[in-house]
Amino acid sequence: MSAPARVLVVDDSATMRGLISAVLNADPDISVVGQAADALEARQAIKQLDPDVVTLDIEMPNMNGLEFLDKIMRLRPMPVIMVSTLTHRGAEATIAALEIGAFDCVGKPQPGDTHPFRDLAEKVKAAARSQRKSMITSNRAAAPAVTAVSDYRAGRKIVAIGASTGGVEALITVLQKFPANCPPTVITQHMPHTFTKSFAERLNRLCAPTVQEATDGARLEVGRVYLAPGGERHLEVHNAAAPCCRLVDHPPVNGHRPSVDVLFDSVAELAGRNAIGVILTGMGRDGAAGLLKLRHAGARTFGQNEKTCVVYGMPRVAYELGAVETQLPLGSIGEEILKTAAARKEGIE
Repeated sequence: MSAPARVLVVDDSATMRGLISAVLNADPDISVVGQAADALEARQAIKQLDPDVVTLDIEMPNMNGLEFLDKIMRLRPMPVIMVSTLTHRGAEATIAALEIGAFDCVGKPQPGDTHPFRDLAEKVKAAARSQRKSMITSNRAAAPAVTAVSDYRAGRKIVAIGASTGGVEALITVLQKFPANCPPTVITQHMPHTFTKSFAERLNRLCAPTVQEATDGARLEVGRVYLAPGGERHLEVHNAAAPCCRLVDHPPVNGHRPSVDVLFDSVAELAGRNAIGVILTGMGRDGAAGLLKLRHAGARTFGQNEKTCVVYGMPRVAYELGAVETQLPLGSIGEEILKTAAARKEGIE
């Protein structure tokens, strides 16, 4: 980056503004150019300072973060990173913010947290480099879209999807193409641990299949989607005779727990050619090696193309490794999964 990313920090707590500013200013590629205590101050600061990135608190006086974010996205789109409390209410608001168009989210520090906002600087720099895409502008509360694969019948395929930054929008787009009898689908999305339950609930309301946060031992069934719980354990699948979810306490992989690579590795071993692997928008390289393992095992593999990614990181690395069989725009991925997963008319996979 030729010049430091210029950041405006918005939070009603002076202590939190100071902590966020200190964390960001410690990175030589970031410069905090201003602070604001509420949306009214932030609006003026944006006009005067023209920052590259805004960090925005969810809960603020006068106008809450969601309302202000909506105004930013409509009137002056720019990368915004939401800063939220790790509560159910904060999680629901953050998921809504990511749907509106926030670049990413971070949780506020918890008591005893020795490394507060450890990922914030990297997310800010990625946001500054990004060019926000207007990928999903339709009414997200609408009924699930009817898939173009009108004769879809469930087969024996298992679908595994990995995503990170930009994944909320991307997963909604993909899963809204799925019918109620979709193939069993397992997903790892990088997200703070208290946010994934709210995200699963949101997906369940918006999509035709049943979407749930994965639990240890949950059977993989047609018409169900299983989202890895954030932050605590990795999601794997096991037991070829009766495939089910397994949550394991292994160390982080690629800096993540849950890790997309861990999920993909287990699906490759369990399902082989009866698997479909999909890697969506996200920072870093998590999932690339696992997707290659899936492809080598005979699975079909798809990657989101650069034009429709919020961050073309994970899909790019996977493509360069040769793990991606086909690159597709986001809007085509759900339909392509179904075409690939559908049982043949004679009932033979």
